[in-house]
Amino acid sequence: MQRIKIDHNTTYRYSTQVQLGEHVLHLRPREGHDIRIESSGLKISPPFDIRWRRDVYGNSVAHVWFSEAADRLEIASSVTVEQYEPAIVERLPLTEDAERFPFVYAPMEQIDLVPCQTATFGQQSALLEDWIAVSYRAGDEIGTMELLATLNHRVAQEIDYLVRNEPGVQPPDVTLARGAGSCRDMATLFIEACRRCGLASRFVSGYLVSSAAVEDVATTHAWSEVYLPGAGWRGFDSTSGQLVGADHIAVAVHRHPEAVPPVSGSFFGPIEPKPEMTVKVEVIHL
Repeated sequence: MQRIKIDHNTTYRYSTQVQLGEHVLHLRPREGHDIRIESSGLKISPPFDIRWRRDVYGNSVAHVWFSEAADRLEIASSVTVEQYEPAIVERLPLTEDAERFPFVYAPMEQIDLVPCQTATFGQQSALLEDWIAVSYRAGDEIGTMELLATLNHRVAQEIDYLVRNEPGVQPPDVTLARGAGSCRDMATLFIEACRRCGLASRFVSGYLVSSAAVEDVATTHAWSEVYLPGAGWRGFDSTSGQLVGADHIAVAVHRHPEAVPPVSGSFFGPIEPKPEMTVKVEVIHL
């Protein structure tokens, strides 16, 4: 067992006093058999009202409202988690019929997985189809993990990682054409490739404890999960080309890569000059 402390501070500075609209926060890690929240704290200024809820994916979501105008918004989250590292396995425990691809999901699971098999960015993309065809063509038979590992490694090797602070994600075609993207963009490319193959996949927003694998990504991070019969949802980090491990702390999952940013919201006031945003995240072992 290891203890990890996550401090995530976000500050918005406005040129004049503005009225803050509703803000939505995805900052609380997902708990499960491998993660337990030991303590948590959330400080927000100006004065606020808050309501927590579980969304359809089981994410903890905070909705925040403000009654006073302000020229500065500060959101400081501090969470300590206990993580129980899973045993290292040579191969994932897939069911026998899922060892080779293509395979068919069980009918009872298929109903729930359809949204995570549906393409997010259009139904046809020649650029993406050609990129997938280098590793897999319809009608071929290949080891399931071999296919996933190949696609994951190719994203990491062929796409240059860059820090991109603009909101949202790049469509896969844009990422492929530019040959560069953020962790969000690289995860989205992998997800869309998996879905074109019929594999259920979803977007994960969270934290990376160590930056040893990816330079400048020791803070907020994004990766993917693929649903594999017998193994369940398993994580793939396309920024490093590796399987997700003990250094990844998931906060929120969603079928759509733009749905779970750490902080989102609105304000009413002058749009120029644009508000100044600063984010400081520290993730450390205790």
